[in-house]
Amino acid sequence: MKPQLQSLLESALQSLKDSGDLPPDHPVDVQLTRTRDKTHGDFASNLAMQLAKPMGAKPREVAQRIVDRLPPSDILERVEIAGPGFINLFISRSARLQVITRILETGEAYGRSRVGAGRRVQVEFVSANPTGPLHVGHGRGAAYGAAVADLLEAVGFDVHREYYVNDAGRQMDILAASIWLRYLECCGVAVPFPTNGYRGDYVRRIAETLHQEHGDAYAVPAAELTEGLPPDEPDGGDKEAHIDAVIARAREKLGENRYRYVFELGLNEILDDIRQDLEAFGVTYDHWYSERGLTERGAVNRALEILREKGQLYERDGALWFRSSDYGDEKDRVVQRDNGQTTYFASDIAYHLEKFERGYDRVIDVWGADHHGYVPRVKAALRAMEQDDTRLDVLLVQFAILYRGGERVQMSTRSGSFVTLRELRDEVGRDAARFFYVMRRCEQHLDFDLDLAKSQSADNPVYYIQYAHARVCSVLRQMQAKGLVHDPEHGRAHLDRLTEDHETALLGRLAHYPELVEAAALTQEPHQVANYLRDLANDFHTYYNAHPFLVDDAALRDARLNLILAVRQVIANGLRLLGVSAPEEM
Repeated sequence: MKPQLQSLLESALQSLKDSGDLPPDHPVDVQLTRTRDKTHGDFASNLAMQLAKPMGAKPREVAQRIVDRLPPSDILERVEIAGPGFINLFISRSARLQVITRILETGEAYGRSRVGAGRRVQVEFVSANPTGPLHVGHGRGAAYGAAVADLLEAVGFDVHREYYVNDAGRQMDILAASIWLRYLECCGVAVPFPTNGYRGDYVRRIAETLHQEHGDAYAVPAAELTEGLPPDEPDGGDKEAHIDAVIARAREKLGENRYRYVFELGLNEILDDIRQDLEAFGVTYDHWYSERGLTERGAVNRALEILREKGQLYERDGALWFRSSDYGDEKDRVVQRDNGQTTYFASDIAYHLEKFERGYDRVIDVWGADHHGYVPRVKAALRAMEQDDTRLDVLLVQFAILYRGGERVQMSTRSGSFVTLRELRDEVGRDAARFFYVMRRCEQHLDFDLDLAKSQSADNPVYYIQYAHARVCSVLRQMQAKGLVHDPEHGRAHLDRLTEDHETALLGRLAHYPELVEAAALTQEPHQVANYLRDLANDFHTYYNAHPFLVDDAALRDARLNLILAVRQVIANGLRLLGVSAPEEM
């Protein structure tokens, strides 16, 4: 109804322009807000206050001129001018009732729109290093990113979902070295494991696969590995220097071809696991983009050359630096180390330049909150390359903290002591995990109560919402068991029988859904949908407990069945946007 009301006001403004009361080229943004107090109508506009100065009249007088020029419409019951000049619009009862028919006719399309007008948006999310399985922290980014992408698509944007695979760099080398060391253990070679190595059981499993495929062919005596290595941290050494030396020794002893085989085995095993994990979580991508491919295509060198040509790079201490402090960053950043290796940041510059060159109208990155310092430097690089950095939005997702039995679950990724996304799904189910992850704004910390997520009670929001959907299905089964037949057309003809306060509340809630979806999409706030669904479920359960649906009066029965079928449809539509199922039985 909101677009229809805006159209009425725009017609009134055009009439004012045609009559000369308003300059023909004067821009006007027609703002409508839902009122909190229903005595002030359903919607209110401050349009008269906006136009008082250009029209040279008092706001209340301007409001009256606007109201006088509103075209006749069945959706308006009346219009009132209040206070200094607010225009309060009251929706007619017949228009309220028509929302039921509109929902039943449009079905899954109800709430979807073309606001995005096909503009191209890329959403890159999760993009976890393939150095281990996804943990519960990654799960929040996955649920949030997927919901944002689905919402944008629902309101008419052309959305491209992408996962950036960090398949190059030091962390991947640490993984390869960790696998080889565990492989040596499988061969009976006793070697100390580095403090900075990856210790999870998944590393052992990959090492066992390597041993099954190649036996002891990749083994060396322990002395050949350990001789001359700098001491590790527990022995008074430097853990970073130690792990770098272990990587170099692995390359030396294995040779480049066999080292690359171990590297690729680890990468592919973990990446396949991540893909399967996300698919089971209901998250899919249009493209898995390789960081290594950037380097191989020369994209990183090209980006650095652009910066060099624009005078944005300089050398210091043998390294190459970007003048990011000239663009608001706290300090300059290294893009190439003194050993000639480019940094992660250099790859990120090239990746974001390439995103822009692919022609997206908007680029959205969903990052963990610990990457907040990266935002100004990436935007600085884009501006330095004369790109419009306002096209890039970085949405930071705070950590999710698990609680079980009131106690916080401790986690450490490097030590291998963490709860994987797969374990979370197995414990609480995919639906609860997807819903709980998006119940809060992304920038807010999330306390994930595992016991609540598993409970079958009204306190568990996802259960409460799904139960409302299942209850409608139960009513239909009861109807069939009683030998009754629902006639939707008969119900449509008697919607005016829906006069109870609970029915009026549901009608208002259902009508609000399209606006809610648009607002949630444009602000990237899927929690708005979660909150709406909880309120709609509460309205329905209250209605269910107060009034029978399968009454003897066929006209009233069919009208009420139409209403609750509309509720069921909207619940299903909203849950789908959040990646949650709508069960028919519970």
